[in-house]
Amino acid sequence: MSEIRPALTILSEDEQAFREAIREFAEAEIKPHVTHMDEAAKMNPEIIQKLFEMGLMGIETPEKWGGAGATFTMACLAVEELGRVDGSVSVLCDVQNTLVTNAFLKWGTEAQKEKYLPKMAKEWVGAYALSESSSGSDAFALKLRADAKGDKYILNGSKLWITNGNEADVFICFANLDPAKGYKGITAFVVEKSFPGFKVGKKEDKLGIRASSTCELLFENCEVPASNVLGEVGKGYKIAIETLNEGRIGIGAQMVGIAQGAYEAALGYVKGREQFGKPIAHFQGVQFQLAEMRTQLEAARLLVYNAARLKDAGQDFIESAAIAKLYASRAAEKITSTAVDLFGGNGFTKEYPAEKFWRDAKIGQIYEGTTNMQLQTIAKIELDK
Repeated sequence: MSEIRPALTILSEDEQAFREAIREFAEAEIKPHVTHMDEAAKMNPEIIQKLFEMGLMGIETPEKWGGAGATFTMACLAVEELGRVDGSVSVLCDVQNTLVTNAFLKWGTEAQKEKYLPKMAKEWVGAYALSESSSGSDAFALKLRADAKGDKYILNGSKLWITNGNEADVFICFANLDPAKGYKGITAFVVEKSFPGFKVGKKEDKLGIRASSTCELLFENCEVPASNVLGEVGKGYKIAIETLNEGRIGIGAQMVGIAQGAYEAALGYVKGREQFGKPIAHFQGVQFQLAEMRTQLEAARLLVYNAARLKDAGQDFIESAAIAKLYASRAAEKITSTAVDLFGGNGFTKEYPAEKFWRDAKIGQIYEGTTNMQLQTIAKIELDK
């Protein structure tokens, strides 16, 4: 196991100990299964169970509901360290903590928190269902329809590209109660997998993070109790925006982890690979590539940690979150690509880890807000100053 080199951002003793524990867990319990899960495009259920046992599925959940009662920064540290070994496990943990749990903590009623947070801390996986075939970056062009009927709502339509779709027991789903009102008709609903009229559809066959399930969700007269409205009726757009702002930091942490894994693999390889009578690490051209990778990695990590700290401090973090995701996702793609280059022909084969890190990194510029959407967010905030 490689030594954890401290970032320039100082971690507390508790944070450092937590990070080291996650690294040891990932190396021992996840790493042996990574190749098989990638090839099978399926998450090992035993790993999910171990995530619960480690307390990693309810990091911010208060202790009274069975969680760890820790900080958002700690959740990001877990996502980063899991990403260093496997991006698929990392994003499962990320969606659970930074999207679904955070949405319940901020918008849930006391009854909803008491019902769902203990389950999510101990046994239930969560999913966040916003995207549809017609609404990607235009997130509020939703066609999933909700109609009030007595003490319940009836949902009809579909969702697409939903992370954790196969594993999830509870879904936060966004539907429009009144399309004539546009985004002001959007409402968030808590949907359980067992609800009548709901089912998980096709699982996507993806380039990267293949063990992470990305699925279609189907709603055919799906019955949702009125008590399962999350937040206020017609305020789903606000929940979606604010939750995704937090989720972007988590994706930035995932990208830092993936980049770290690729960097460490490349560093080890160039020290042992010999050409022209000596390790290729002795050539200045290779050394310069390593230096660039290390610099980009450190910059990405610092941006992510800064955004997470701002969120924990209750300060405005929206622009910092967009910057962190933008830079970390770009850096991850560059660092993992350079890792493939440094492995040479071996980097293009599945016998070595570089190509998987590269495949896993690409999604960072797409989900939870594309690169262009991050640029738009940053530019708008700057122009409004």
